[in-house]
Amino acid sequence: MSALDDLTNPELESDAELAYEGALRPKTLKEFVGQTKVRGQLELLLKAASMQNRTPDHILLAGPPGLGKTTLAMIVAQESAQPLRMSSGPAIQHAGDLAAVLSSLIPGEVLFIDEIHRMARSAEEMLYLAMEDYRIDIMVGKGAGATSVPLELSPFTLVGATTRSGLLPNPLRDRFGFTAHLEFYDTSELEQVLRRAAALLGLEIEREALAEIATRSRGTPRIANRLLRRVRDYALVHGTGPTLAAVRAALELYDVDALGLDRLDREVMTTILTRFSGGPVGLNTLAVSVGEEAETIEAVVEPFLVRIGLITRTPRGRVATRTAWDHFGIERSQDGSLFDDL
Repeated sequence: MSALDDLTNPELESDAELAYEGALRPKTLKEFVGQTKVRGQLELLLKAASMQNRTPDHILLAGPPGLGKTTLAMIVAQESAQPLRMSSGPAIQHAGDLAAVLSSLIPGEVLFIDEIHRMARSAEEMLYLAMEDYRIDIMVGKGAGATSVPLELSPFTLVGATTRSGLLPNPLRDRFGFTAHLEFYDTSELEQVLRRAAALLGLEIEREALAEIATRSRGTPRIANRLLRRVRDYALVHGTGPTLAAVRAALELYDVDALGLDRLDREVMTTILTRFSGGPVGLNTLAVSVGEEAETIEAVVEPFLVRIGLITRTPRGRVATRTAWDHFGIERSQDGSLFDDL
């Protein structure tokens, strides 16, 4: 079987993609690129727990998608030499769901709950007691004859991940012994991420090409790795090698511009600039105009646009900045909004 057959065989391609994802995840804190402060804090927390022969404190990882929260949870389990149990907030919609998970944990196990802010309220309240006293109360029976039966739990470490830390109730947030706020990566850090990924893929790529991908990756390692895969595919199909020209051609094909804006980003921006004369425009009105959910605009699109200075949020709505008008080359109408100091 030829190398081309390997790439076009669906079963082998699926295995290759799974191997790719697993290979790119760092296994230790030393391998993890970026988030220097968070890595130092986690290293101290884990070493102190090891020296005292106890389970590490519960950890909350907060930050935008794609910055490494799941990877850090895996590293916590690896560095603690403990097994990892993975779940997610949307999967825990009843207290019984959480009770089943907690009661099956072995001593020292690390429980990772992704999007923890989306758990059901009844499960959150059960988690309070479990995190503090390693105990849960299970109701047996119904009505006046119902009784509460305490169930002791093995000591465990909860690692919660959230992209919306403001939605976590204070009683839950306060029970985490350590909260890490993950920040977007700068270009040099993303170049390190891409260099490591290229080496694992056996891909020889020019430094200028890596820098080009890094500048278009929105400060997010997950996006950087995904774009590297698309560049690899483009170079393979066209037989050009992963040169700077190939990178630019591949990213143009996939609608990623020089700032890292994708199709939805540009649609949102052009809607604000042309249909609403630069704003202000409300979130719900904007979402309807582009045919997307308001939550998608607010959680996925808007943070990046605000961070790179294309829009700003005001009490009246979203407003385009001077940089946005210049980047899209659209002439501002007489009544168009413009923040001259941005």
